[in-house]
Amino acid sequence: MEALVERLEQAVIRLETVSAKLQGGAGNLSNGEINGFNGESQCMAAFDHLLRGPLSEYLKNSRTIGGDVAKHAEMVHNALQVQKTFLKLAATHQEPAQTELADLLRPISEQIEQIQTFREKNRGSRLFNHLSAVSESIPALGWVAVNQKPGPYVKEMNDAAMFYTNRVLKDYKDTDPCHVEWVRSYLSIWTELQAFIKQHHTTGLVWSKTGPVAPSSILMAEPATPCPPPPPPPPPAFTDEGPKPDNSAAQRSALFAQLNQGEAITKGLKHVGDEQKTHKNTALRSQGGTSQASPSKGRAPSSSTPTPAKKRSPVLELEGKKWRVEYQEQVHDLVIEETELKQVVYIFSCNNSTLQIKGKVNSIIVDNCRKLGIVFENVVGIFEIINSRDIQLQVLGKVPTISINKTEGCHIYLSKESLNCEIISAKGSEMNILVPQEDDDYREFPVPEQFKTVWDGSKLVTEPTEIAG
Repeated sequence: MEALVERLEQAVIRLETVSAKLQGGAGNLSNGEINGFNGESQCMAAFDHLLRGPLSEYLKNSRTIGGDVAKHAEMVHNALQVQKTFLKLAATHQEPAQTELADLLRPISEQIEQIQTFREKNRGSRLFNHLSAVSESIPALGWVAVNQKPGPYVKEMNDAAMFYTNRVLKDYKDTDPCHVEWVRSYLSIWTELQAFIKQHHTTGLVWSKTGPVAPSSILMAEPATPCPPPPPPPPPAFTDEGPKPDNSAAQRSALFAQLNQGEAITKGLKHVGDEQKTHKNTALRSQGGTSQASPSKGRAPSSSTPTPAKKRSPVLELEGKKWRVEYQEQVHDLVIEETELKQVVYIFSCNNSTLQIKGKVNSIIVDNCRKLGIVFENVVGIFEIINSRDIQLQVLGKVPTISINKTEGCHIYLSKESLNCEIISAKGSEMNILVPQEDDDYREFPVPEQFKTVWDGSKLVTEPTEIAG
């Protein structure tokens, strides 16, 4: 009802403006002005339909689930309201210079930052897959800075969310239908946004041709719906040069990427003393307990004011039933040895390091790591690698399943006891499985990356293509 009243008020204001111009001495409105008014009304009505439909359903389902999901949903609502204000500004103003445009886009960038930071601060949440689905896809709001058909960019962000929404469906489809409805309503936001872009902004954001030049701040235009204050301003997400229309990969890199680099990984494992473990050393734990904002996936430093990435305190500690190994840099003697069957190991953002896990654990997850070596004995559930690069993994005992998703470069050394494990891969490259031979040597087998699909008359048949060499 509030949204409807707001739309009516805006319509009345516009009609009063038209009436004043018709009655004044400035003469009648031109066809271009009338058509522009109609185009603006249709565009904003379509965006309001997205807010009242998919977004409203998503908010309702999120509040039903409650907890972190409900809090996250309110942030998404605020972000879309900020985007609505920006679209209203674009519909009534001419496009400003690139420097002013970067300032206008900053509120949207800050909303994306806030949403992704919330996920990083709640990695222990039982609803972490819900938070990850939102965090991975929310950069879709950056479509306003993408030229040359921004619709496919939104679809790509939607696909990134589906990796985590499929996990939600797997966990709840037989136990709680509310989570299934949550997935449907959330994904429909981006589907509706794609349709909106295709209809009104097919080749990029459309600015007014007749209005005044847009101001340097969105606050100087029509105010947006009040939202919580954003975090301290991070580096601008949009470069002064603006997105390049002939290179979509460069656009995404400039808008929503920050690369991590490391030196070559070295071999060798050493024992870590108790005085170096945060779960046994209160002094180290107090030093590592200070939380800092994590760099967002949707950020890139400005070329004019470069800012180094914030360094997080390394963590190796047991938190309940979860071993947390986070932000380790160039440490090659990490060891976890006091393990139990019910424990899980979560390894996040570790670069150029080596970790040994002794005993038997329930599962191991590697997330957003680079140049990491892992040696472990036994896993009763799954070993999972996500969003990583250059991972070397050695199995000493048994593991039933190894999952590799969105990973570039992965070498898996199997033991004789683990030869019957299932290896599931998606969106990966440079994956190799090394199988032990009789002479204690290993034979390397590449995992197919290319597939051929044909129609056999009744169904599609997919098989890997032959790998040359």
